[in-house]
Amino acid sequence: MRVVHGADSASSPVPSRVVLRPLATPLPLGFLGLMVATTSFAAVQLGWVAPDQGRFAAYAALLLTTPVQLIASAFGFLARDPVAATGMGILAGTWAAVSIATLTSPPGTLSPGLGVVLICAAAALAVPGASAAAEKPLVAGVVLLSALRFLVTGIAMTTGAHGWLTAAGWVGLALGVASLYAALALELEGVHRREVLPVLRRGPGAEWTATREEPGVRAQL
Repeated sequence: MRVVHGADSASSPVPSRVVLRPLATPLPLGFLGLMVATTSFAAVQLGWVAPDQGRFAAYAALLLTTPVQLIASAFGFLARDPVAATGMGILAGTWAAVSIATLTSPPGTLSPGLGVVLICAAAALAVPGASAAAEKPLVAGVVLLSALRFLVTGIAMTTGAHGWLTAAGWVGLALGVASLYAALALELEGVHRREVLPVLRRGPGAEWTATREEPGVRAQL
């Protein structure tokens, strides 16, 4: 069916309307999931719990961390923040791989194959981490510390050296503290519409704090 508009309709301008749907930052969700996974595995690597208890860390990473980081990645793309989207996507996939390898291997196993995967994941995380360093140092710091955590763990897996495994546990604990702080700082900022704890934004990443724009409307999360 063809619709023919009259002359008046053709000459009259059709009003356009742009609707913006504010989006809350997904980074606190992803960082809290990261805190659970890295701290749980660190406790196993440091010998604070028995190796056979590593399956509980794996279940937590697979059933909690991976889903929430996938959600954070999806909303990062919707908010047009490539650092949040890419970083959370890589983290989600890496934790899923670590979890499945842990659940299908004997307790305490150091897998060289998994070590190679972790080293590659560390290199992949360096891309969003380095990209965010100039404008969002806090977010970049968490992402790059995640890369270091996977790198050290990967070296421990490929070499079989328990000294490297202990180092990975301590880096994992440091990452847990950093991710918890970052999640709290960003969550408080979203609730109070102002910076409560330092988030260290610079340049375009600091626009929302200065202009009080809604999340999802500002240039970056």
